[in-house]
Amino acid sequence: MNVVLSLAFVLCWSSGFIGAKLGAGSASAPTILMWRFLPLAVVLLAVAALTRSAWRGLTTRDLTRQAVVGVLSQSGYLLSVYYAIQLGVSSGTTALIDGVQPLVSGALAGPLLGQYVSGRQWIGLGLGLSGVAVVTLADAAAGGDVAWWAYAVPLLGMLSLVAATFLESRSRSRVTPPVSLTVHCATSAVLFSALALGTGAAAPPGRWDFWVAVAWLVGLSTFGGYGLYWLILKRSGVTKVNTLMFLMAPVTAVWGALMFGEPFGAQTALGLTVCLAAVVIVHRGGRRRRPLTAARAEPEENRRTRSTRSPGS
Repeated sequence: MNVVLSLAFVLCWSSGFIGAKLGAGSASAPTILMWRFLPLAVVLLAVAALTRSAWRGLTTRDLTRQAVVGVLSQSGYLLSVYYAIQLGVSSGTTALIDGVQPLVSGALAGPLLGQYVSGRQWIGLGLGLSGVAVVTLADAAAGGDVAWWAYAVPLLGMLSLVAATFLESRSRSRVTPPVSLTVHCATSAVLFSALALGTGAAAPPGRWDFWVAVAWLVGLSTFGGYGLYWLILKRSGVTKVNTLMFLMAPVTAVWGALMFGEPFGAQTALGLTVCLAAVVIVHRGGRRRRPLTAARAEPEENRRTRSTRSPGS
């Protein structure tokens, strides 16, 4: 996997937790999410109207699938993250709970996608989970008076993102990243606008920090983190892209400590080191054997041609 893309993905995805924290003090979750996606969807739909070539050949089924993926990966996931932070869960702890995602995805990659997960990769996944647990305990100890059930909210968001990842991975249709991003953002804009209007939270506050948070989330989190997630998923597979998710928790913890004074001590630093080691192990372990899906991905035409050749050809 390209190191630059991986680094950019980790930083941009982590920025989403920081952006949610920035906006939490100025408006409710539905308000922030509505104004994050509504203007963005208008711009993306206008661009789509001018560049129609990428949309040719797509069926109603393709667009419906992308809309469902958008509901799971954006609407469900982001609403849980924002709500958890507004309930008092720190940005670092929210990212830490989401850090369980690689282990869930790794366990399901075999039976659902037929993707090979080596023994070394399983060791790396387990090590990454240990690193996440180390940092989680450190943050939870300094968490203050937060309701216990608030920590289950980002867990639901993590499961929503896992479901979206596998739904997209099982798709046989090739949808370009600009098209999928447009459909996902338009779907989220509709859902979050309906939620904000229904709860009387549609009017944006007259505060500059609200719009700073919105600009931060659109530029870094949506175009950067969300766009790179699907790009790396298509290039490297579920196991590797989700292993990078192990890095979100410690990176967010460091970022939160620098920007908001959230606790960061020796235990958090230890967790960061363990998670870095897990990423290295998983990525090196994936080079030993070819994924099972590689043979399945070979064009049928090539297999027929090879089967008709004589042994000496």
